[in-house]
Amino acid sequence: MSTMNFAAQTSDDFNRAKTKAIANEIQHFLKPDEAKLISFYDLKELLHPDNETYIGMKTVPVANIVGSEGRYNDFDNMFFPKRSHLKNRWESIDRAHLQNIILPPINLYEIGGLYFVRDGNHRVSVARARGIEFIDAEVTSLRTEIRLKPGYTMKYLLKQIIQYEKRVFYSETAYGDITDDWSLDFTTPGQYDVIYNHILTHKYYLNLNHTEEISMPDAINSWYNMVYTPVLATIRRHKMMEKFHQRTPSDLFVWLVKYWEDFKAKYGEDTPLDSVIGDFESEYGDSFIGKIAKIKNLLKSIKLRKNTRTKKNKT
Repeated sequence: MSTMNFAAQTSDDFNRAKTKAIANEIQHFLKPDEAKLISFYDLKELLHPDNETYIGMKTVPVANIVGSEGRYNDFDNMFFPKRSHLKNRWESIDRAHLQNIILPPINLYEIGGLYFVRDGNHRVSVARARGIEFIDAEVTSLRTEIRLKPGYTMKYLLKQIIQYEKRVFYSETAYGDITDDWSLDFTTPGQYDVIYNHILTHKYYLNLNHTEEISMPDAINSWYNMVYTPVLATIRRHKMMEKFHQRTPSDLFVWLVKYWEDFKAKYGEDTPLDSVIGDFESEYGDSFIGKIAKIKNLLKSIKLRKNTRTKKNKT
């Protein structure tokens, strides 16, 4: 293949990959976060790994590379290029593949069984575009107990993390066996620790009125019947879930109790829960008008970018 043919081929390959990134963004215009490449530091902050261990050279499945340390704004969640300034570097990597040139290994972080690019984002992007299944990499592993299945959105990984936290909480506390409630579910990580601290606080106050230490199972049962269930009854009575469509009753419990505690600190401990519901819903509830405004702003942004590209093509 001549030099001119190589240039035409790599240019076509880049434009095709970039078009896929644009199509992916349009497909997810109502939920743009689902088309974003996952940030290594965002996941690291959630998993709190213990330490780093240098693993060395490995052959890694490209499908298990789900994010980047620093270039997560330049590629979409499928590693297709989003920016025009990536073109020259991307095409040089693509040309190396066309000429069967062996490239140096990429550099990856491994955490929870998934991989994130430290160096070699363009090489991963070209590999994805060409359907290459495996790539050589130098790997550094960060130790964590949770093992994650490959997924291309933070939402998918968050769901796995929350499921893991639930398994640990139910296993270590026997919460389900004690309360016969297996539906303590959350949409954000870290909430089972909040619930555990709620129970410990409740246990502390119970012990103030007893000469013998209250057992943890008794404290859980008491908290469930005296604290959790009454607050959930208030949430249902006020039909609060109608304004928090994407959340769970347990989500609302944690947020509402925190809001109520802050309210009581300002206006007095005798403030009833029912009296703060309206303020809470106004401040945090779903707003139809707000959603419409977000959609309009996103469509305006897409139209602006389209007009910009049209002007560039005319010049």
